[in-house]
Amino acid sequence: MSLSLSAAKNIAHVLIEALPYINKFSGKTIVIKYGGNAMIDESLKNSFARDIILMKHIGINPIVVHGGGPQIGNLLERLGIESKFFKGMRITNSETMDVVQMVLGGLVNKEIVSLINHQGGSAVGLTGKDAEFIHARKLIFTKDNPEMKVPEIIDIGHVGEVVDIDTAIIDLLIHGDFIPVIAPIGVGKNGETYNINADLVAGKLAQVLKAEKLLLLTNTSGILDKNNNLLTGINTEKIQALINDGTIQGGMLPKVNCASDAIQNGVHSAHIVDGRVEHAVLLEIFTDEGVGTVIRNHK
Repeated sequence: MSLSLSAAKNIAHVLIEALPYINKFSGKTIVIKYGGNAMIDESLKNSFARDIILMKHIGINPIVVHGGGPQIGNLLERLGIESKFFKGMRITNSETMDVVQMVLGGLVNKEIVSLINHQGGSAVGLTGKDAEFIHARKLIFTKDNPEMKVPEIIDIGHVGEVVDIDTAIIDLLIHGDFIPVIAPIGVGKNGETYNINADLVAGKLAQVLKAEKLLLLTNTSGILDKNNNLLTGINTEKIQALINDGTIQGGMLPKVNCASDAIQNGVHSAHIVDGRVEHAVLLEIFTDEGVGTVIRNHK
């Protein structure tokens, strides 16, 4: 069955619009943090996998870092373990850490790898404990307490922050034409295991690889102002103002903070992308308008 003239023109327009972006980004590395509805809805999961494979086929090096908060929460609930959070971070005791490793390093990671491979790609799953390539330390929070002379330390358990990343294994996979799929679990200097926010791992990885772009998939249309209007483009100065006045808070804080850090440390642009839209990754990279908020380090 042949296409209608209008449909054919629309397809041609899309391809022509994508061409300069394909030329620009071929050979470049793009780090994608995969999470939210895009990891749950079947049609979104399949469209994401095809997006990643297409990127690889046209010469881009995609690297996927995934979360798994809802899956971890569901299993914890089934086990009768309460989920608690502090500043958007999951409080992780030893019992919870066991579940995090099972879900992130096992169930979720292998499902994503299988999904990409089933669609025709060549994905390899890793955690930061493989070759100990994500070095981490315990993440410590403090808060002022009027009754104490020094700030009070808030211990949220086996939650870590990235110290550094050894990219040797990632470089090996990229040059071998594989797609790395990374679970955000790090290892301490004495072999301790740490649960790390996936946005922070993606941001740090983008920095050390000098990635062209960092994409963070979310369940929102992007960064919103106080009137819930989408901010399609923003700089780091404006982001800090939105944090200070409480517009940006909760789970969005780690996303915008790691995005800001990334573009101030060599990444060309960071994108908060609406993962509820089919083919959101391709739309953000290869179209003029995109489907989220782009953050750059200039006004």
